[in-house]
Amino acid sequence: MSHSHAPSPARLPLLTVGLAVTALALSACGAGAAGSGASPSATAAGPSASTSPATSPSPRSTERTEVASVTPRVVLSHDGGLTTLDAETGEVVHEQEREGFLRLNNAGDGQHVMVSGGDEFLVYDAGIDAQVHGDHHHFYSSEPGLTGVTFPAPAAGHVVTHNGLTTLFTDGTGAIQTFTSEHLRSGMPRAVETSTEDAHHGVALELTDGSLLTTQGTEEGRNTVQVLDRESGKVLAETTDCPGVHGETAAAPHGEGADRSDVVVLGCENGPVVYRDGQFHKVPVETEYQRSGNLAGTEASSIVLGDYKVDADAEQERPTEIALIDSVQDTLTTVDLGSSYWFRSLARGPEGESLVLTYDGELNILDESGKILHEVKAIEPWEEKDEWQQPGPILKSADCLAYITDAEQQKLVIVDIEKGTVERTLDLPVAPVEMVVITGHAETSTEHADHSDHEGHEDEGHEGHDH
Repeated sequence: MSHSHAPSPARLPLLTVGLAVTALALSACGAGAAGSGASPSATAAGPSASTSPATSPSPRSTERTEVASVTPRVVLSHDGGLTTLDAETGEVVHEQEREGFLRLNNAGDGQHVMVSGGDEFLVYDAGIDAQVHGDHHHFYSSEPGLTGVTFPAPAAGHVVTHNGLTTLFTDGTGAIQTFTSEHLRSGMPRAVETSTEDAHHGVALELTDGSLLTTQGTEEGRNTVQVLDRESGKVLAETTDCPGVHGETAAAPHGEGADRSDVVVLGCENGPVVYRDGQFHKVPVETEYQRSGNLAGTEASSIVLGDYKVDADAEQERPTEIALIDSVQDTLTTVDLGSSYWFRSLARGPEGESLVLTYDGELNILDESGKILHEVKAIEPWEEKDEWQQPGPILKSADCLAYITDAEQQKLVIVDIEKGTVERTLDLPVAPVEMVVITGHAETSTEHADHSDHEGHEDEGHEGHDH
């Protein structure tokens, strides 16, 4: 992965950021769950804030039609653009031409996809929406496609959703842009902007209490994670014992009622760190070098799934062991799956199951203790390529299903996580590089969120939106 070189941004007064990088917030089956997956992180935040609009959208039909129901859609990036499929039939719903290497992330509202494309974040509408109305839903369909909303971002990096907020990180400047996820449905949200002290590859997220958890570092190195007061920039908690910090995810919150608080796990090169109850806790490991740079968490479990690398000198380490990190006990255990995997191989199920796609083509489904519940023959055997940007297998999950691509065979295999059975296999018209699954339901919970500082930022004057 490359790091761009850019001058450090000016420091302004701190405001807020909402983010939860490779994090997953899955809900019960059928209730609309988040897509999941782990990917190389991006990061940073520190005192600096302003509010600015995204680039104005280009003309595109925003007419919506109310329908009886919606089925999930799969959005794929590939050489030449984006392709959207009906996840039940495999029918191509939309094709979008776009040059360049495109990375995909769920935008948080269950309808849109954030597309990282070079020096900007683009917004893609998957064309389905499930709106909650009391004890029921109303379903809508609309024309898929790029909305025209763009967020300038030299070396666009990570997208993280958490507590109903979406945060975009810009590797080239350290700038962070945060907006209320559901405001994308109105077309053009206004983003609260913050920045790190220096540009670097990092991650940040706004905690439920409004404070900001962020890495600090430079392009040469990073080992610091802080929690900052969002207005003053005062450091509320800090650890400097996280060399090479990379990867972040939220686990099940800790405590009850007024004492309920976020739990965040970050990967380091000497064992993970856990932020819990206002403090950082180091997870002891047996080796001097232990890197878990790709993490998959869910609010359904206090256990975080991570990769497990122990060879500091390896050019491309291919581990067969995975890490299970207990975010309450601050411990790490390993499970040897007997076959390797890569960063797009990790996901979580609705009951906290750990999902790992290995080189032998099997989807391994484990419970919280690390017991293997199912080994599902999903795709043909494969191996990680030298260049991670090339098409390769992808694992995502939504509701009770795991979605697995076989790039070489151009297949999409859908597995029932609870049963451990293949539900269906669909042909793909392209060799996908990245994938997201859109259900129409928001991907992150807003039950405990306070968005007072993010309200009122949506652009006015958008006609024809029934919200």
